Amino acid sequence: MANKRDFFWSILGVLALLVFWELTSLALSSEILLPDPYKTLLALLKLLASRRFFEALGMSLVRILISMALVIPLSLSLGIAAALDRRLWSFLRPLFLVIAATPVLSIILIAFIWFGQERTPIFSAFLMMFPVLTSNVLAGIQGADKGLREVLDLYRIPKIKRLQYFYIPSLLPYFFAGLHSALSLCWKVVVAAEVIVQPRHALGTGMQMAKAQLETTELLAWTAATVIMAALTETVFMGLKKMVSPGMDHGH
Repeated sequence: MANKRDFFWSILGVLALLVFWELTSLALSSEILLPDPYKTLLALLKLLASRRFFEALGMSLVRILISMALVIPLSLSLGIAAALDRRLWSFLRPLFLVIAATPVLSIILIAFIWFGQERTPIFSAFLMMFPVLTSNVLAGIQGADKGLREVLDLYRIPKIKRLQYFYIPSLLPYFFAGLHSALSLCWKVVVAAEVIVQPRHALGTGMQMAKAQLETTELLAWTAATVIMAALTETVFMGLKKMVSPGMDHGH
């Protein structure tokens, strides 16, 4: 019953946004400033039927997957190691603070000088996700039951067995929460980098081209398509998460 009620209010929220969009479009009376939802929908359908969109989507997805494939093993290994050795955490902390304080735009521009168009979105997303995921892994290890840890110390349980049966189950909820945040961040950073550096095939390049030609309807269509694809990848992630750990709570 609660799920049906939540679904009803979600639909109501979507309808309210569409009504607000339509009224604002009528008030502005300019397609350059804000086209109406119907014209944007037509532009979106036209975009989804084009080869150009699927080439852009494919390459953006590849960049996202490469970024995730790079950050996951590194964050897991360094996060676990830093949790077990405070010296390593102290060593990494200044790097995390620098990354957190540096504007994303600066990272993208510096990466463009170093890596060029194709690799900049990958490096930028990797660098922004790395502290997020590593910190979550670290928190998962540190949040392990201290009493049980003392028992393991008392009986001198080998480190490999501790990791396998104690630390990994403890960090999994934190890891998946961090991965969820990292995935959302990855989409934003990759597309933002694509808008700035404009690789040949990219969702961000499509947005930039539409903006340069003052095609606001097409720009909104590219944006809507990106939001839909990001939501689909999040849905796939949540499905995989349930398969890997069906009993996991969502509290972290």
